[in-house]
Amino acid sequence: MNLYPLYQLDVKIHSLGKTQIYLAFLRLNRILHQRYTAIGMLSAALLMLIPSPVSAKGGNGKKSGIVKLVYGLKNLIDTMAVSGLDPEYIYAPERPWQIIAKSNVNQSILKMKSTVNGDLIFGEGMGETLWESRIKTEAAVYVGLWAGYRGYGLGYYKNVRGDKGSYLTLGATGGRYGVNVRIHNFETKKPLIHFKGDYDGIPIDVEDEVELFEPISVHTVIADGYYLFNGKRFSYSAAYDQAVVQRRSAGSLMAGAMFYHISIDYAKDRNAGFINLMNDIGRFKQWLGGVGVGYAYNFVPAKGLLINAMAMPVLVFYNRSTAYMYDSNVNKLLNPEDFMNEYEENETGELADKFKITPNGKSSKNNNVTVNYNARMSIVYNWKRFFVNATGQFNHFRYKKDRYNGWLNDWFVNVSLGIRL
Repeated sequence: MNLYPLYQLDVKIHSLGKTQIYLAFLRLNRILHQRYTAIGMLSAALLMLIPSPVSAKGGNGKKSGIVKLVYGLKNLIDTMAVSGLDPEYIYAPERPWQIIAKSNVNQSILKMKSTVNGDLIFGEGMGETLWESRIKTEAAVYVGLWAGYRGYGLGYYKNVRGDKGSYLTLGATGGRYGVNVRIHNFETKKPLIHFKGDYDGIPIDVEDEVELFEPISVHTVIADGYYLFNGKRFSYSAAYDQAVVQRRSAGSLMAGAMFYHISIDYAKDRNAGFINLMNDIGRFKQWLGGVGVGYAYNFVPAKGLLINAMAMPVLVFYNRSTAYMYDSNVNKLLNPEDFMNEYEENETGELADKFKITPNGKSSKNNNVTVNYNARMSIVYNWKRFFVNATGQFNHFRYKKDRYNGWLNDWFVNVSLGIRL
């Protein structure tokens, strides 16, 4: 028996009186129970979800404000989830909830290219030296849960390997639009450091893992929104939160907007030597905002299987960064040879206990207009009420200032198992 009429009845319930609906479901339950025991049990369950005439009304016989708000929001989401969709291409399951267990692997890489005092690092006579440094965090593993109603939901994840932290995701996806927010906070004490330059014709290229005396704290916020020009036949939601199912292959041109913020802080006294290597920068913040046009395609090679790819260049018109500078007593305590070997030869941190840093102002500027890149890929398999999904995302952000320039890469991979309820 097709239960979709019951769903439609539930969607329209706000337009009828609670007493009439309550009695109608009692009659429907008796009829169905006589012929179909399982269906009768289901209708009884649906009946439990409907407030009784007494509980749904206040003392004056009117609907409570909370009930009207809940039903109004539910009906709005249900309508938007199926409005304008071509059922030959996109199917909206009758079970509206998605509960998803996820495992996540992520990493961030920050490159800073600047001019430093080569006399300090390589001895007298080097002068101003071009210095390229990179901070690469460990590839960290997180696990958590995501819960959503027809594509509107949130997830929370904690690390189980690598850096110490957590992240929160928020999502709202409809037929032609979507908004995604990812908030990530973590700390790491073992970044991979890459120094590169050319000093008096001598190439220097060093990459090694450094264990800092105090951790680097990182906070990121990524928010993006999109509009699909072919939302009737192509679904972003089918690929990334499984609120609907893509039945046939289709693609869509898409317009989007992006906001990104990152804050990196390692300004601790015991990290004074590392701050010197980073051109006296102890904290760094960046804000970016832009718009772009891209393309996404859902390929359905077999029933239940979906392969998605999406790419979007973003023109960044708001690009502001702030570098916080620090002075220290490192020059007085270390000669150049000790400076380079500080973390290898002074594992106890006794000398680092004598380091002191003091703020020396900050440098803020609106950077040049740049083009950043956003790419995603997803593979989904649906069967019955269940689905498995593997998703990858890569973001590339650029910045440029008077004294330094560089870029930030941020990527993650999700593997998940979900059920519809």
